[in-house]
Amino acid sequence: MCERRYFSIEEIMLNNIQNLRGFTVSASDGEAGAIRDVYFDDEKWIIRHLVVETGGWFSGRNVLISPFSVLGVDWPAERIHLNLTKEQIRNGPDIDIDKPVSRQHEAAVHDHYGYPYYWAGPYVWGYSAYPTLLADRAAEYAHDNAIGESIKQEREQGNPHLRSGREVVGYEIQATDDTVGHVEDFLFDDRDWSIQLMVVDTRNWWPGKDVLISPKRIDRISWENRQIIVNITREEVERSPEYDPAYPPPIGPQNEIYRRFGMPPR
Repeated sequence: MCERRYFSIEEIMLNNIQNLRGFTVSASDGEAGAIRDVYFDDEKWIIRHLVVETGGWFSGRNVLISPFSVLGVDWPAERIHLNLTKEQIRNGPDIDIDKPVSRQHEAAVHDHYGYPYYWAGPYVWGYSAYPTLLADRAAEYAHDNAIGESIKQEREQGNPHLRSGREVVGYEIQATDDTVGHVEDFLFDDRDWSIQLMVVDTRNWWPGKDVLISPKRIDRISWENRQIIVNITREEVERSPEYDPAYPPPIGPQNEIYRRFGMPPR
């Protein structure tokens, strides 16, 4: 069984969401499927769920797995290790990926795996900033009864902040003065699953390149128009740090981006 590994800051590099697609899912007792997609929170910019297809890449049931369950990601081997059994995964609440994810469905997923509700506490993962810290002591955290009414009110509605990673790729980037490219990918930190940077492909608009923009510069996402509206100019996008997938940025590169745009990191 794969044990949890804790990394030092020096060895943490940001990783691509799109690269997760097709990764083998390893349960504690064998292979349990493959990663099909992720759902991320466009308010907190956190990956909330992995979509696991349990019966093969294009068939079988799709289930949601929380980062609470992740022991580690083996990037060279293209494999994610979970602290769940194959039976737990395959018996999890299935998800229709063509419909919004309701808060009720999220609660059912957390109940099935015995994890606290991430929306119940003061931090991005509920009672912690890192899901792995809670997963080891999940039994100590009871579900917050105060959110029961909230779940009832939202049971028929999709969580408006959960978005499919596959869906957003290709969305047009609208700067304050021009259209400047499209979303190519997102880079995230697999310790807390936070999205740190957005990769923008500018080559359809001028002889350009892939550049990096912090999601904190996003004003809003227009789902009906398939656009991401950012509060920077075309010139600022052109001057953004270039992204080379062969040399992924280390943790914390958004500080450089803020320095370039005259804004402090938040």
